[in-house]
Amino acid sequence: MKVNCDNDGIEKISQIIEKGGVVVFPTDTVYGIGCNPYNVNSVNKIYEIKSRDKIKSLPVLAYSLDIVKEITIIDKFTEKIIKKYWPGPLTLILTLTDQKLKESLKLQNKIAVRIPDSKCTLKLLEKCKLLVGTSANISGNSSYTNPDECIKNIKNYDVFLNGGTITSKGESTIIEIENEKIKIIREGALKAEDIMI
Repeated sequence: MKVNCDNDGIEKISQIIEKGGVVVFPTDTVYGIGCNPYNVNSVNKIYEIKSRDKIKSLPVLAYSLDIVKEITIIDKFTEKIIKKYWPGPLTLILTLTDQKLKESLKLQNKIAVRIPDSKCTLKLLEKCKLLVGTSANISGNSSYTNPDECIKNIKNYDVFLNGGTITSKGESTIIEIENEKIKIIREGALKAEDIMI
C-alpha cells in the first residue's frame, strides 16, 4: 500500500506502526525503513528485509530533543552540537539509558539517534515519538532518493509513505563525542570540518 504525506497518510501509517507494521518513508537524506523500536518482531523484520547482519545495530529517529533525553544521557557539550545541527543530517551515538530499547534493539549501552529535517518525517514522528530509521535498501547497496526506484527494489514492508524525490547531499554523518572530542564514524552530508561548536 502507498499513501501520500498528508494528514490522512500520516494517520494511516502511524496506526500501522502502532500495530507492529514496517513502513518505508522519506527523510531529509534518503528513503528510510522503520517501525516501533520497542517491537522485537518488527525490528527483526527490518533485518530480514534489508538482509542486514544482526550484529549491526539499527539507528532511531526522534521527534524532539526532550524525547532523546528520555532515553539517553546528553552532556552540555553534546547539547550544543545538537542545537546547532538538529533537525538535520547528523546522527549521534549516545549513551542509552532505556532498558526496554536495549532489549528490543539488542543494544549494549549505546544508540545512534537523530532528528531529521523533513516536514513529512517530523509529522510522522510527532505521532510515534521514536522510530527505527535506517536506509530502505538491501545492506551493501546504494540508498534511494527516488520513490519509484525504492518501491521497485524493496519488498515485504506494510506501507510506503510517498514524499516524492528527495534532494540531499547523501546519508547522515555519524559522530560520537567523548570528553568533548568529536569522532567521525561515517562522513555523509555534513563534512568533518563543518562540525564545530
